[in-house]
Amino acid sequence: MANTLAMTEIEPEIRNEWIPAFESNPDETKDKLYVNVAFPYPSGAMHVGHGRTYIIPDVVARFWRMQGKQVLFPMAFHVTGAPVLGIAKRIANKDQKTLKLYGELYRVPKETLANFTDPITIVNYFADEYERVMKQLGLSIDWRRRFTTIIPQYSKFIEWQYTHIYGQGKVQKGEYPVRYCPACDQPVGDHDLLEGESAEIMHFVFVMYQFGEFQIPCATLRPETIFGVTNLWANPETTYVKAEVDGQKWIISTEAAEKLRMQKHIVVELSTLQGTELIDKTAKNPYTGADVPILPASFVDPDMGSGLVMSVPAHAPFDYIALRDLQEKGKYTDIKAIPLVTVPNFGTVPAQDIVEKNKIPNQDDPRMDDLTQELYTAEFSKGKLNDNCGIHAGKSVRQAREDVTREFTEERGSIIFHEMSQKRVICRCGGRVYVKILDDQWFLNYGDQAWKAQVHEQLPKVELVPAEVRAEFERTIDWLKEWPCSRRVGLGTHVPWDPKWLFEPLSDSTVYMAYYTIAHKISTIPSEKLTPAVFDFIFLGKGDPTTMPVDQATLHELRSEFLYWYPYDYRFSAKDLISNHLTFQLFHHKAIFPDNLQPKGMVVFGMGLLNGMKMSSSKGNVFLLEDAANEFGADTVRMFLVGSAEPWQDFDWRNELVLSVKKQIERMWQIILDSSDASGTTPIDAWLVSRMQQRIAAATKCLCAFQTRQALQEAYNGVVSDLAWYRRRLPEGSSGGAVQMEIMSAWIRLMAPVIPYTAEKLWRETGHPGLVSFAEWPVADESKINKSVEISESLIQRTLEDIQSILKLVQIEAVKVTLFIAPQWKRHLFSIVAGAEDKRNVIKTVMADESLRAKGKEATEASLQTVKLIHSLSPELVSAIADGVDETAIFQAASAFIEKECRLAVEIVSAEGSAHPKAKSALPFKPALVIE
Repeated sequence: MANTLAMTEIEPEIRNEWIPAFESNPDETKDKLYVNVAFPYPSGAMHVGHGRTYIIPDVVARFWRMQGKQVLFPMAFHVTGAPVLGIAKRIANKDQKTLKLYGELYRVPKETLANFTDPITIVNYFADEYERVMKQLGLSIDWRRRFTTIIPQYSKFIEWQYTHIYGQGKVQKGEYPVRYCPACDQPVGDHDLLEGESAEIMHFVFVMYQFGEFQIPCATLRPETIFGVTNLWANPETTYVKAEVDGQKWIISTEAAEKLRMQKHIVVELSTLQGTELIDKTAKNPYTGADVPILPASFVDPDMGSGLVMSVPAHAPFDYIALRDLQEKGKYTDIKAIPLVTVPNFGTVPAQDIVEKNKIPNQDDPRMDDLTQELYTAEFSKGKLNDNCGIHAGKSVRQAREDVTREFTEERGSIIFHEMSQKRVICRCGGRVYVKILDDQWFLNYGDQAWKAQVHEQLPKVELVPAEVRAEFERTIDWLKEWPCSRRVGLGTHVPWDPKWLFEPLSDSTVYMAYYTIAHKISTIPSEKLTPAVFDFIFLGKGDPTTMPVDQATLHELRSEFLYWYPYDYRFSAKDLISNHLTFQLFHHKAIFPDNLQPKGMVVFGMGLLNGMKMSSSKGNVFLLEDAANEFGADTVRMFLVGSAEPWQDFDWRNELVLSVKKQIERMWQIILDSSDASGTTPIDAWLVSRMQQRIAAATKCLCAFQTRQALQEAYNGVVSDLAWYRRRLPEGSSGGAVQMEIMSAWIRLMAPVIPYTAEKLWRETGHPGLVSFAEWPVADESKINKSVEISESLIQRTLEDIQSILKLVQIEAVKVTLFIAPQWKRHLFSIVAGAEDKRNVIKTVMADESLRAKGKEATEASLQTVKLIHSLSPELVSAIADGVDETAIFQAASAFIEKECRLAVEIVSAEGSAHPKAKSALPFKPALVIE
């Protein structure tokens, strides 16, 4: 058998066999399983975070392939959009940070990097790199179906998709706020951003305060708090501008003036004034007419909102602390917080309540953001306006917010001002992103209520893993409104009815899972023949194939292939894509495909960390996937990424932990090597066979539920633990029975989806023909499960652990251990407690039994001890003990083994009638132990 340390040497040999083997074609004799994952944007090298994204679907694909399914796992590369243009531009400008990133971190050869001024060169280079590394990692992909999103055939597919969407009135031209990069002069999406990918457009109300002949607008997301405003905040270090905005005289920051221009307001700057000129002046509350002072606050950011802020210290923790700080210095002591919302579990002044309870010393306390969010959420979901709020008193905060917003914008001269939820939103070109209103932009109207209703109706039919993400999907469906689906610059497909625009990346990646099914066959058809009618026939079965530019046989072949694979069974993607891509594709599938072709399931991933920090290529906090595979081996990388967390949980890559996984694989290799010449039988064989059936059943159940980490725990840790106990229980001089070969065959197959290279090599070394990747998945054989022998061994294991724990504690040279076996009445009591539904009131149930009631206090104490014991046991074990276990016989048969393990003489005594005080503590499955 080959040395496991040389696994990287045998990987190429195995890989060459896999590549054609994983080319998957329709097979009507098999059930299909179609899994796919969000295709990558190849603008840089893959890091270990990408590894988990693609390895988990591969584990699932390999598992179901061994279950006998015809599995399709395809891959493509998403190159639509402007990000790569920004990279090419920065390289052309010899931007040192970019050159260092690509030359040093990504190790692009110097002569190749010189050609990266061409964006197509960049995407082609990294698409090839992605494929190479994915193959190195052993992904069981059908590479015939690879494509990029700028090939002409795919563009025709996108045109067909939008012919339907546009024809249904779901794409409209309008005036909407979008994320916008002035440097690129176009809207930007998530893929275009270097920083701030999660930033959303927030819609603030500008509440207008009269200040002499001018108005001071204050941006707020909570206009209903107007009734609790005690003051305004101005930054004395800021230079403000007096300006005419749409003919009205305003005082705003310079930054706000520029943002207003981008939001289609006419702004004429008249003059400037220092923030100090506003301090201690008053402005008029537009709702109450009260004069409110303007106080100094260096925390007011001129780059947020208008640069001036209204203060509600009763309900805004930051405002409360800022006012508290001033008053502690003896200033503005006459200002009192004005409560306006009552909310359960908070005092009359909720901001004061939450700040003081948490002993917050100042505004810089890192807990402030979380506490603010906690209070705002509580008020929005459960708060009601009090009597300080006039005609709005008694309304929920949710309702009052809608009503006051409408009143301000329709009757009081307020406007809606759009702002990014994060300040640092940076385009890949390096420029800052702002909110701009475009009036000739194409938008997908996800706000269409009828469309929303269709998606809401479909969502319960989609299996979501984990189930908790369903609420986030529901929220996103409700929240989505208009989405800008076009831009003027970038790579991609031109809008067929308005060719000066191109579809943006998220908008051209909604139903490409359907394209995968025919990608390998359609690539040979000239794109000019791929009319919307051709795609209508392939995907919808509509039209007369005799009238189409593609021959009938080809059309029927393409439709047949599509119908075999579709709908897809599971899509794997990151949880941060729920708010866009994953929900978008539900909308688009519903708009185009019939009910029987809607998505069936989605698995949502957690985030990847590197040494506890979020991975980021732009910040250099990455470990390249190829480096990991070269250093540790592909299987080690796979096993670590599978075993570190369940797919939906965040994982943390740490090299020292990865190294321990490499040793685990080597240990498996050695165990199987040591078992290769086993023969004959041993008394403990039946236990090992029985345990393996349990491991097979548990691992299979976990993989069916996508619990890949728990499946690995069963398939590796569980089996290693069982084998270790098996070897301890072997007779002196025995290397184990021939049954080990049966066990090893099952073990190799259980591990094959996770460590496929090692499994393939072990499969050959142990004399099996063919590829283990296509071997039959082991099936638990109920007839080989021996409950009694498993219970016996479990009792011995637990007792041995208890003895060894005591030996570590006692400071004597022990020579003997006495095991007191629980009396029959405690076994009867155990059965009663095990069957009781309410374990908290179990004493009442026990005392209802006349024979136990006669035991008095002893039965009461035994009941409490038994409840504690039952909580430490599995339900299956509790049930077996309740049915009765002959512990005396078990210990007598194992006494020689216990003596050998503990190096003590062993005596087995019934606790019934024993005078030894320790005997009273004996319980079923937990003998009392006395060490002498």
